[in-house]
Amino acid sequence: MTSPDRPTLGVGLIGHAFMGAAHSQAWRTAPHFFDLPLRPELTVLAGRDRERATDAAARLGWASVETDWRRVLERDDVALVDVCTPGDTHAEIAIAALEAGKHVLCEKPLANSVAEAEAMTAAAESAAARGVRSMVGFTYRRVPAIALARQLVAEGRIGQVRHVRAQYLQDWIADPTAPMSWRLEKDKAGSGALGDIGAHIVDLTQHVTGETLTGVSALLETFVEERPLPAAAGSLSGVAGEGTGRVTVDDAAVFLGRFSGGALATFEATRFALGRKNAIRIEVNGSEGSLAFDFEDMNVLQFFDGSEPAERAGFRRVLVTEPEHPYVSAWWPAGHGLGYEHGFTHQVVDLLTAIAKDEDPAPSFADGLQVQRVLDAVERSAAADSVWTRI
Repeated sequence: MTSPDRPTLGVGLIGHAFMGAAHSQAWRTAPHFFDLPLRPELTVLAGRDRERATDAAARLGWASVETDWRRVLERDDVALVDVCTPGDTHAEIAIAALEAGKHVLCEKPLANSVAEAEAMTAAAESAAARGVRSMVGFTYRRVPAIALARQLVAEGRIGQVRHVRAQYLQDWIADPTAPMSWRLEKDKAGSGALGDIGAHIVDLTQHVTGETLTGVSALLETFVEERPLPAAAGSLSGVAGEGTGRVTVDDAAVFLGRFSGGALATFEATRFALGRKNAIRIEVNGSEGSLAFDFEDMNVLQFFDGSEPAERAGFRRVLVTEPEHPYVSAWWPAGHGLGYEHGFTHQVVDLLTAIAKDEDPAPSFADGLQVQRVLDAVERSAAADSVWTRI
């Protein structure tokens, strides 16, 4: 538990829907379980509609409300800005916050285009020279089993990486009568399943392997091109209202890739996999072993040690709940699993630790830019009949 005499860090949250709620819980929870070098204060929540923002602030634990995000940047009691808005606003808010001397946590994907991501990265690098830090929210890196997978690869336990398989499967818009949302509009979301969930598996595979993707060949598909307009906006699902809207993003993305170390890769991201709610599946095969992970069994990592004799070789089911595992010692006794929300708490822990040490946290805006370049290459490849496209 964080001591009350630790220096405080005022946080301003921009946006308060799904991600805003997840981030709010993390800011509230982290100091109660981890001994943090800084004590976060939930200073202000910003939303365009005062009534909705006031209600959200009361529910989520924020002390005050602003209806213009620019006012948050002007406040002396805010040292860090947490950006949880749609992608079309990330660049403007994050760059302005960094230039105002505020640390920034920005949700993924970093931006809606490579040009925006490049501008954000340049602003982050300039700010870092002044001691102002930034991080992009690829939160699944903080799942203990994923962190353990990264550790095992870095230690050479699976040898040279040869194959990478990654899927992110959901089904929340498989029903063609499900209403429109901003996530289905390219001008707001940038892309569909590709950027919304595909960005996560691009980042996770690069993080776990320690390598980067160098080229892709891709297909994108939109299965339902027109949907009912929502009766109310602001959630992942909702009730259909009057009229219809045109879907301008992909519903599914499939692509091949090659990593910088030569490994072959396959990726699939879809929100039309009926029965799959949040299946993030990563498998990495190396010259000396393999790793496999599925977020729908998120406390487990499957590990195959290729050095074992054939008569007793097989995938080992590692329950990643021991205090020796990454992040776990702050939580419950061994065998008592963690959930979706814990990754956001670990993100807060790592960010505040880096800020206190005057170090750049990871994943950086430069990491976010690398993912954006992959997404851009996927779109360009799909538009050119799956031609091999370098990143």
